[in-house]
Amino acid sequence: MVKKNIKYRFGNKLRAIRERKNITLKEVAKQANVSESLVSQIETNKVSPSIDTLLTISDVLGIDYEYLFSDYKQNKKVTIVQSNRGKSIKSGDVLLRQLSKVDDIPAEHDIEAFIIEIEIGGEKGDIEYGHVGKELGYILEGKCELVYGSQTYELNKGDSIGFPSDIPHILKNTGDTILKSIWIITPPRMMFQSKT
Repeated sequence: MVKKNIKYRFGNKLRAIRERKNITLKEVAKQANVSESLVSQIETNKVSPSIDTLLTISDVLGIDYEYLFSDYKQNKKVTIVQSNRGKSIKSGDVLLRQLSKVDDIPAEHDIEAFIIEIEIGGEKGDIEYGHVGKELGYILEGKCELVYGSQTYELNKGDSIGFPSDIPHILKNTGDTILKSIWIITPPRMMFQSKT
C-alpha cells in the first residue's frame, strides 16, 4: 500500500455504493478478508490499495469494473487535417492528397487514406507489381477502370471497390472529367512520410 501521492482515487465510489447498499465497513472487511481500518482508509483515499484488494472489495460490493475505472479511461488522440494543410504528392496526371491519419494504434491496424485525382486519360498503379496489403476505394466523381491482374472492372460515381493488393493493379480515368476518389490502404505504403 502507498500512503502518499495517490494518483488514482476510488474511495468516493466505494463508500457511496457501500452506504447505498447499507453494508457496514465491518461486513465489507470480513468478506474481503482485510481489516476494517484498511477499508476505511481506502474509502477516504488515505491509502492506495493493491489491485487485488480493490477488485475484491468491488466484488463484495457488486461494483462493475468498467464503472470503477471509468474516470481513468485513457483519452485517445484525435488528428485533424485542415483542408489547406494536408500533404499532397503530384506525379504526372495523378494528384494524391493525404486525409487524416490515426496515430498511436498497433501497426497491424494502421491505415493510409487519401484522395486520388487523375486527369483525363491518366492512370495510377503498376501492371507488373502488386504489394502486400488490402485496398478500398470509393469514386467521388468521374468514371474509371480498375485493371486487376487479367480482369477489368468499370467504376462510376458512387461505386466502391475492395481487393487484396498483392495482385498488380492500375486505376485508369476513362471518363471525360477529372477522376476523384477516396482510397484507403492497409498497411500504409508511407507515401506521405517525407512529402509536403
